[in-house]
Amino acid sequence: MTSISLTRPSLPLRGRSFRALVLAPETPLGDWFSHLDALVQRSPTLFSERAVILDVSGLAKDSLRGDAAGPEAAEPAEDATHDAAATPDIAGLVDELKQRGIRIMGVEKAEPAWLGPALPPLLSGGRPAAMAEPEAKALEAKAPDAKPPEPVKPPEPRKPNSLVLESPLRSGQSVYHPEGDVTVMGSVASGAEILAGGSIHVYGALRGRAIAGAGGNPRARICCRKFEPELIGIDGLFRTADTTDPKLRKKAVQVWLDGETLRIAALD
Repeated sequence: MTSISLTRPSLPLRGRSFRALVLAPETPLGDWFSHLDALVQRSPTLFSERAVILDVSGLAKDSLRGDAAGPEAAEPAEDATHDAAATPDIAGLVDELKQRGIRIMGVEKAEPAWLGPALPPLLSGGRPAAMAEPEAKALEAKAPDAKPPEPVKPPEPRKPNSLVLESPLRSGQSVYHPEGDVTVMGSVASGAEILAGGSIHVYGALRGRAIAGAGGNPRARICCRKFEPELIGIDGLFRTADTTDPKLRKKAVQVWLDGETLRIAALD
Protein backbone atom coordinates (compact mmCIF):
# COMPACT_ATOMS: atom_id res chain seq x y z
CA MET A 1 0.00 0.00 0.00
CA THR A 2 1.32 3.40 -0.92
CA SER A 3 1.05 6.03 1.78
CA ILE A 4 0.77 9.71 0.97
CA SER A 5 2.02 12.27 3.44
CA LEU A 6 0.16 15.55 3.37
CA THR A 7 1.84 18.61 4.84
CA ARG A 8 0.25 21.92 5.56
CA PRO A 9 1.79 24.63 3.36
CA SER A 10 3.58 27.32 5.30
CA LEU A 11 2.24 30.85 5.17
CA PRO A 12 4.90 33.35 6.22
CA LEU A 13 3.55 36.46 7.90
CA ARG A 14 5.67 39.52 8.39
CA GLY A 15 4.99 42.76 10.16
CA ARG A 16 5.79 46.02 8.46
CA SER A 17 5.09 49.62 9.34
CA PHE A 18 4.49 52.53 7.01
CA ARG A 19 4.28 56.19 7.82
CA ALA A 20 0.91 57.77 7.04
CA LEU A 21 -0.27 61.35 7.04
CA VAL A 22 -3.44 62.12 8.99
CA LEU A 23 -6.09 64.52 7.70
CA ALA A 24 -8.53 65.78 10.33
CA PRO A 25 -11.37 67.73 8.65
CA GLU A 26 -13.06 70.52 10.60
CA THR A 27 -16.36 72.26 10.13
CA PRO A 28 -17.40 74.11 8.12
CA LEU A 29 -16.11 71.71 5.50
CA GLY A 30 -16.26 74.32 2.77
CA ASP A 31 -13.64 76.43 4.53
CA TRP A 32 -11.56 73.36 5.34
CA PHE A 33 -11.51 72.27 1.70
CA SER A 34 -10.53 75.80 0.66
CA HIS A 35 -7.49 75.65 2.96
CA LEU A 36 -6.67 72.15 1.71
CA ASP A 37 -6.90 73.26 -1.93
CA ALA A 38 -4.55 76.16 -1.22
CA LEU A 39 -2.09 73.77 0.42
CA VAL A 40 -2.22 71.30 -2.49
CA GLN A 41 -1.85 74.10 -5.02
CA ARG A 42 1.24 75.34 -3.20
CA SER A 43 2.71 71.85 -2.69
CA PRO A 44 1.27 69.62 -5.45
CA THR A 45 3.29 66.54 -4.45
CA LEU A 46 2.61 66.72 -0.71
CA PHE A 47 0.11 63.82 -0.85
CA SER A 48 1.53 62.08 -3.92
CA GLU A 49 1.96 58.33 -3.39
CA ARG A 50 1.38 58.81 0.34
CA ALA A 51 -0.83 56.79 2.64
CA VAL A 52 -3.39 59.10 4.27
CA ILE A 53 -5.63 58.42 7.27
CA LEU A 54 -8.92 60.31 7.66
CA ASP A 55 -9.61 61.34 11.28
CA VAL A 56 -13.29 62.30 11.59
CA SER A 57 -13.24 63.02 15.33
CA GLY A 58 -13.67 66.75 14.67
CA LEU A 59 -16.88 66.28 12.72
CA ALA A 60 -20.30 65.96 14.32
CA LYS A 61 -22.96 63.92 12.53
CA ASP A 62 -25.25 66.81 11.75
CA SER A 63 -22.47 69.21 10.78
CA LEU A 64 -20.94 66.77 8.30
CA ARG A 65 -24.34 65.89 6.88
CA GLY A 66 -25.30 69.55 6.65
CA ASP A 67 -22.15 70.56 4.80
CA ALA A 68 -22.55 67.76 2.30
CA ALA A 69 -26.26 68.06 1.62
CA GLY A 70 -26.99 71.73 2.25
CA PRO A 71 -28.99 73.57 4.94
CA GLU A 72 -32.23 71.83 4.09
CA ALA A 73 -30.73 68.50 5.15
CA ALA A 74 -30.56 69.74 8.73
CA GLU A 75 -34.36 69.56 9.10
CA PRO A 76 -35.35 66.70 11.41
CA ALA A 77 -36.86 63.62 9.79
CA GLU A 78 -38.97 60.85 11.24
CA ASP A 79 -37.64 57.66 12.85
CA ALA A 80 -35.53 55.57 10.44
CA THR A 81 -35.40 58.36 7.88
CA HIS A 82 -33.86 60.67 10.48
CA ASP A 83 -31.29 58.02 11.50
CA ALA A 84 -30.23 57.54 7.89
CA ALA A 85 -29.97 61.28 7.28
CA ALA A 86 -27.94 61.77 10.47
CA THR A 87 -25.24 59.35 9.32
CA PRO A 88 -22.15 61.29 8.18
CA ASP A 89 -21.50 61.28 4.46
CA ILE A 90 -18.00 59.87 4.79
CA ALA A 91 -18.30 58.39 1.30
CA GLY A 92 -18.80 61.88 -0.12
CA LEU A 93 -15.86 63.19 1.89
CA VAL A 94 -13.59 60.38 0.69
CA ASP A 95 -14.72 61.01 -2.90
CA GLU A 96 -13.96 64.74 -2.62
CA LEU A 97 -10.46 63.90 -1.39
CA LYS A 98 -9.99 61.32 -4.14
CA GLN A 99 -10.80 63.97 -6.75
CA ARG A 100 -7.91 65.97 -5.29
CA GLY A 101 -5.52 63.04 -5.69
CA ILE A 102 -5.60 62.12 -1.99
CA ARG A 103 -6.00 58.40 -1.35
CA ILE A 104 -7.55 57.48 2.00
CA MET A 105 -6.32 54.11 3.29
CA GLY A 106 -8.28 54.12 6.56
CA VAL A 107 -10.71 56.06 8.76
CA GLU A 108 -10.20 56.88 12.44
CA LYS A 109 -12.65 57.88 15.19
CA ALA A 110 -15.75 56.77 13.26
CA GLU A 111 -18.66 54.56 14.25
CA PRO A 112 -18.59 51.19 12.43
CA ALA A 113 -22.12 51.85 11.12
CA TRP A 114 -20.87 54.95 9.29
CA LEU A 115 -18.64 52.93 6.96
CA GLY A 116 -20.01 50.96 4.05
CA PRO A 117 -18.36 48.06 2.21
CA ALA A 118 -16.89 50.36 -0.44
CA LEU A 119 -15.19 52.64 2.10
CA PRO A 120 -11.71 52.35 3.63
CA PRO A 121 -11.50 50.25 6.81
CA LEU A 122 -11.91 51.56 10.34
CA LEU A 123 -8.56 51.98 12.08
CA SER A 124 -7.69 52.64 15.70
CA GLY A 125 -4.63 53.19 17.84
CA GLY A 126 -2.27 54.58 15.25
CA ARG A 127 0.14 51.64 15.71
CA PRO A 128 -0.57 47.92 15.22
CA ALA A 129 -0.67 46.04 18.51
CA ALA A 130 1.90 43.32 19.07
CA MET A 131 0.57 39.78 18.71
CA ALA A 132 -0.07 38.12 22.05
CA GLU A 133 1.47 34.80 23.02
CA PRO A 134 -0.92 31.83 23.26
CA GLU A 135 -2.76 31.80 26.56
CA ALA A 136 -1.83 28.14 27.16
CA LYS A 137 1.51 29.23 28.58
CA ALA A 138 -0.22 31.32 31.20
CA LEU A 139 -2.27 28.30 32.32
CA GLU A 140 0.70 26.05 33.01
CA ALA A 141 0.96 25.06 36.68
CA LYS A 142 3.99 26.34 38.51
CA ALA A 143 6.14 23.98 40.57
CA PRO A 144 5.88 24.58 44.34
CA ASP A 145 9.57 25.37 44.61
CA ALA A 146 9.70 27.56 41.54
CA LYS A 147 11.82 30.65 41.96
CA PRO A 148 10.14 34.02 41.53
CA PRO A 149 10.71 35.42 38.06
CA GLU A 150 13.45 37.95 37.69
CA PRO A 151 12.24 41.48 36.98
CA VAL A 152 12.36 42.33 33.33
CA LYS A 153 14.37 45.41 32.54
CA PRO A 154 12.48 47.92 30.42
CA PRO A 155 14.01 48.48 27.00
CA GLU A 156 16.33 51.43 26.81
CA PRO A 157 14.87 54.35 24.88
CA ARG A 158 16.32 54.93 21.46
CA LYS A 159 18.92 57.61 21.38
CA PRO A 160 18.19 60.20 18.73
CA ASN A 161 20.80 60.39 16.00
CA SER A 162 21.49 63.10 13.49
CA LEU A 163 21.59 62.86 9.73
CA VAL A 164 23.99 65.15 7.87
CA LEU A 165 23.57 65.59 4.11
CA GLU A 166 26.71 66.88 2.45
CA SER A 167 25.01 67.51 -0.90
CA PRO A 168 22.06 69.77 -1.69
CA LEU A 169 18.61 68.25 -2.20
CA ARG A 170 17.38 68.42 -5.77
CA SER A 171 13.79 68.79 -6.89
CA GLY A 172 11.86 65.55 -6.43
CA GLN A 173 14.14 64.18 -3.73
CA SER A 174 12.63 63.29 -0.34
CA VAL A 175 14.42 62.58 2.95
CA TYR A 176 12.63 61.00 5.92
CA HIS A 177 14.61 60.67 9.18
CA PRO A 178 12.26 59.87 12.09
CA GLU A 179 14.87 59.43 14.83
CA GLY A 180 16.58 62.82 15.06
CA ASP A 181 17.74 66.03 13.42
CA VAL A 182 18.53 66.56 9.75
CA THR A 183 21.28 68.95 8.66
CA VAL A 184 21.71 69.93 5.01
CA MET A 185 25.05 71.54 4.19
CA GLY A 186 23.68 72.89 0.91
CA SER A 187 20.29 74.07 -0.29
CA VAL A 188 16.89 72.38 -0.56
CA ALA A 189 15.44 72.95 -4.02
CA SER A 190 11.81 73.64 -4.84
CA GLY A 191 10.00 70.31 -5.04
CA ALA A 192 12.34 68.62 -2.54
CA GLU A 193 11.17 67.55 0.90
CA ILE A 194 12.59 66.83 4.37
CA LEU A 195 10.64 65.10 7.15
CA ALA A 196 12.50 64.85 10.44
CA GLY A 197 11.57 63.59 13.87
CA GLY A 198 13.75 66.34 15.32
CA SER A 199 14.91 69.72 14.04
CA ILE A 200 15.95 70.69 10.51
CA HIS A 201 19.00 72.85 9.77
CA VAL A 202 19.65 74.08 6.23
CA TYR A 203 22.92 75.94 5.63
CA GLY A 204 21.75 77.13 2.23
CA ALA A 205 18.43 78.19 0.75
CA LEU A 206 15.26 76.40 1.83
CA ARG A 207 12.99 76.41 -1.22
CA GLY A 208 11.22 73.07 -0.80
CA ARG A 209 9.21 71.58 2.06
CA ALA A 210 10.55 71.15 5.59
CA ILE A 211 8.51 69.29 8.23
CA ALA A 212 10.17 68.97 11.64
CA GLY A 213 8.96 67.18 14.77
CA ALA A 214 7.19 64.67 12.53
CA GLY A 215 7.07 62.05 15.27
CA GLY A 216 5.32 64.35 17.74
CA ASN A 217 8.13 66.62 18.94
CA PRO A 218 6.82 70.15 19.63
CA ARG A 219 10.30 71.34 20.63
CA ALA A 220 11.73 70.80 17.16
CA ARG A 221 12.84 73.81 15.12
CA ILE A 222 13.61 74.73 11.55
CA CYS A 223 16.61 76.94 10.80
CA CYS A 224 17.90 78.06 7.42
CA ARG A 225 20.16 80.73 5.94
CA LYS A 226 17.78 81.69 3.13
CA PHE A 227 14.04 81.36 3.74
CA GLU A 228 12.04 80.66 0.55
CA PRO A 229 10.02 77.53 1.40
CA GLU A 230 6.98 76.03 -0.28
CA LEU A 231 5.82 74.62 3.05
CA ILE A 232 7.02 74.43 6.64
CA GLY A 233 5.58 72.44 9.50
CA ILE A 234 6.32 71.40 13.07
CA ASP A 235 4.45 68.66 14.97
CA GLY A 236 1.44 68.71 12.64
CA LEU A 237 1.07 72.50 12.24
CA PHE A 238 1.81 73.76 8.74
CA ARG A 239 2.24 77.07 6.99
CA THR A 240 2.64 77.82 3.30
CA ALA A 241 4.83 80.52 1.81
CA ASP A 242 1.92 82.81 0.99
CA THR A 243 0.96 82.99 4.68
CA THR A 244 4.39 84.14 5.90
CA ASP A 245 5.69 87.68 6.27
CA PRO A 246 7.25 88.76 2.93
CA LYS A 247 9.92 90.65 4.88
CA LEU A 248 11.34 87.33 6.06
CA ARG A 249 11.88 85.90 2.59
CA LYS A 250 15.50 85.29 1.59
CA LYS A 251 16.63 85.94 5.16
CA ALA A 252 18.18 83.66 7.74
CA VAL A 253 15.33 82.58 10.02
CA GLN A 254 14.32 80.11 12.68
CA VAL A 255 10.86 78.54 13.02
CA TRP A 256 9.49 77.15 16.26
CA LEU A 257 6.20 76.13 17.83
CA ASP A 258 4.62 78.39 20.45
CA GLY A 259 1.58 76.54 21.72
CA GLU A 260 -0.65 76.18 18.66
CA THR A 261 1.15 78.86 16.63
CA LEU A 262 4.16 78.64 14.33
CA ARG A 263 6.57 81.50 15.05
CA ILE A 264 9.10 82.73 12.49
CA ALA A 265 11.87 85.17 13.35
CA ALA A 266 14.94 86.47 11.53
CA LEU A 267 18.34 85.41 12.85
CA ASP A 268 20.13 88.54 11.63
